[in-house]
Amino acid sequence: MRKDHRPFYIKSAYLRLQRIYAHRFIRPQLAHMGRGCMFMKPWYVEIFGEPISIGDYAVIIATPDHRVRLSIWPPRPGAGRIRIGDYALICPGARLSAAGSMRIGDSCMLANGVYITDADWHDLYDRTAAGPCRPVTLEDNVWVGDSAIICKGAHIGQNSVIGAGSVVTGDIPDNVVAAGNPARVVKTLDPGRPLVTRADWFARPAHLAADIERLDRMMLKDNSLLHWLRHMAFPKAGE
Repeated sequence: MRKDHRPFYIKSAYLRLQRIYAHRFIRPQLAHMGRGCMFMKPWYVEIFGEPISIGDYAVIIATPDHRVRLSIWPPRPGAGRIRIGDYALICPGARLSAAGSMRIGDSCMLANGVYITDADWHDLYDRTAAGPCRPVTLEDNVWVGDSAIICKGAHIGQNSVIGAGSVVTGDIPDNVVAAGNPARVVKTLDPGRPLVTRADWFARPAHLAADIERLDRMMLKDNSLLHWLRHMAFPKAGE
């Protein structure tokens, strides 16, 4: 679909349904869910284990074929935890699996299909044992590219970018771009250039929400219920 054919009030009702579902079914599974969290298609978000916490104004996007999975499988009760900071963006297909400690800082972005784990889940010599685990940390404003894998013991420094398809097995310093398997620094960010983060984007959340609503009203103002139903039944090429 190249265009949203829904009337504005239909889209608004759908967004409201998503918020209601998230508060009714997602929030009770979390140790903490911050203010202004947005779940897109929250019925495709799977949560297992505790404690998992999500900060303010996080955006989590799931789809039927790319579910988001946040799971804790500790070696003993109370040993595992996942903490996702404020203003996070988690895209479809992202999987976070913790046996011990996993911390995702503020304003971090996880692209489609990212996998983060703090454990091997099977020992090399005893395949019935869980294997070793080491904490994983993403400092503030980290961007992890499409299908990247972040392994146990990884520490990614503030503002750094991990290239698509990379595998991070150790430490990545602040303010760099790293890529490859295993990931290596390929570029250093210019310290003289200011960074605009997701925290900046959400600096005035009420104003941002009003701007988005005005844009939706403008884009969808000519859509009628009959037009939408007709398109649903008989979509036309190019629409």
